[in-house]
Amino acid sequence: MRIAHIINPFQPPSSSDLNFAQQVTFETIRKARKEASGIVDIEVCCVTYPEDQQIIPNDFVALPYLQQSVLNKCSFKVPRKLPLIAEILNVAYHRVEADFYIYSNIDISLYPNFYLKLHAYLNQGYDALIINRRRIKPLYHSLDDLDLILQQPGKSHPGFDCFVFHRSLYSKFFLGDVCIGVPFFEISFSQNLFAYSKKLNWLQDIDHTFHIGMEIFKRRQPKEYVAYNREQYYLVINKIFPDLEIQNIPFSDSPILVRFFKWGIHPCFPIRLMLLLQLKAWGIDYRKNLGSI
Repeated sequence: MRIAHIINPFQPPSSSDLNFAQQVTFETIRKARKEASGIVDIEVCCVTYPEDQQIIPNDFVALPYLQQSVLNKCSFKVPRKLPLIAEILNVAYHRVEADFYIYSNIDISLYPNFYLKLHAYLNQGYDALIINRRRIKPLYHSLDDLDLILQQPGKSHPGFDCFVFHRSLYSKFFLGDVCIGVPFFEISFSQNLFAYSKKLNWLQDIDHTFHIGMEIFKRRQPKEYVAYNREQYYLVINKIFPDLEIQNIPFSDSPILVRFFKWGIHPCFPIRLMLLLQLKAWGIDYRKNLGSI
């Protein structure tokens, strides 16, 4: 089994917590790759802009540079060169032949047995995985303390930030011009997996990945970028809606009131979308207006 792990390193401001978070990500990837050596073929692929080349570790693979960003798609009062998830995946897909691809956010680190556990899941016939992280307290600020970092029990986090999918699924995806780094990226990606995977496993509250920091939602989200990604999300959902079925959505096997309660408290299951899928399953006209999903 060959797995390509796709990440998007970048050079953050010197004052940013992401400087240390990225170093932890790089080092934990190395540890997990070493742990899986001889069992799983792991290729770590970095897709970046030219100005971020210097951040790529020498033992990771540097793929061709990104050519576009969200700034090519829309005008913003405060320019932020955020990559498009479709371009990141496209670069990796066409440059690296793998059975499975992983995409994880750059501030998501791995526990040492990550790839081994992944290998075990995929050998059970899953063609897609969504892996929730654990959040741990920012008590340490040196790689010398990595063992102590890994020993923290942490707490669960509801958001989606690590996705695994079989190569055969990629050609079916539609991700529009959704950018990473702001909300509606994770919903757009996960709904594609719900639409096109044949056997998906959502791994929650488990020691596979972690993030340094206890926050659940990022503070001070740039409103204009959130609005942009929301509109892109609507385009994504309208495009893939015919391929979405309620029975492929997590919690759909629960009683109807229970499932809608669970969807309602989770950020990646918009209630309007779930209602429309339920109406679709009941054979009721559901496509009068999808614009405000």
